[in-house]
Amino acid sequence: MKKTLYIFTNGQFHRKDNTIYFETEQGEKRFIPVEDTGEIMIFGEVDINKRFLEFLSQKEIILHYFSHYGYYMGSFYPREHLNSGYMILRQAEHYIDENKRLSIARLLVEGAGKNILRVLKYYKARDKKVDNSIVTIETLLGTIATCNDIPSLMAIEGNMREAYYKAFDEIIELPDFIFENRTRRPPKNYLNTLISFGNSLLYTICLGEIYRTHLDPRIGFLHTTNFRRFTLNLDIAEIFKPLIVDRVIFSLLGRKMITTDDFERGSEGILMKDRAKRCFIEQMEEKLKTTIKHREIGRAVSYRRLIRLELYKLEKHLMGEKVYEPFIATW
Repeated sequence: MKKTLYIFTNGQFHRKDNTIYFETEQGEKRFIPVEDTGEIMIFGEVDINKRFLEFLSQKEIILHYFSHYGYYMGSFYPREHLNSGYMILRQAEHYIDENKRLSIARLLVEGAGKNILRVLKYYKARDKKVDNSIVTIETLLGTIATCNDIPSLMAIEGNMREAYYKAFDEIIELPDFIFENRTRRPPKNYLNTLISFGNSLLYTICLGEIYRTHLDPRIGFLHTTNFRRFTLNLDIAEIFKPLIVDRVIFSLLGRKMITTDDFERGSEGILMKDRAKRCFIEQMEEKLKTTIKHREIGRAVSYRRLIRLELYKLEKHLMGEKVYEPFIATW
């Protein structure tokens, strides 16, 4: 599995012969093992040139940009080497056909909801008072099968998330990290800042995994395909947010690895300091490396591999080989 490189400092990327290196403003050079690198995530002010981008395209390395506030800004998505005209047609067919699209979208929301329940029941078993959220989400899950359009399905998904987020204060139990309500750009409090940062990371990770399949990231099913660049990664991320992003947040706060001292207020709201971003990313990478026993495969696979397997299952569904079933945690 190829690695992800994170750049927080300011500087320049250069190509030299058959490799690349990053040079900081202080003149320090860091050579990049291109054969082992799949993605580069940039959080600092970094200059690049055409030769550098050409080389990334040759080596199939994706480049992701984040703003000073940690918001995802965009990606350099090299020419797809695995894209298939046949698969694009199948994706488009399943998107245009309302029944086929709705069938996939229902399963995505069901997978997200059941994984949310799994997290809540984990904490209920540890004496957290999350019963109200569990009952609400179980009730909403029961309405998915009878939902007949995407906007209504998105409303169900939104209501499940709202009930789920209401349980965060009980799970975290830190007055400085109360949830209040979901806010995005800008996040209104510390907890929302962590959620937004973690979700942005997961969106780019899912995008990187899509690049290594025959799927086109521009055609999603739950999220509407429009003038936005990518939507399929948003769909797949819904299933894994509770299991990866939220569990990382609970761990970081529970172990006091991130505190209020790791944030500062700017003109666009609250932002994480670089130390907190690095800490979050380290824990996220550890989570992605964590392995679980996969029932169907019969062996241990990492969470990052689970994302790729989810995409393979979707491919088989689109080709009519096997009906898609979302990954649902069993721990």
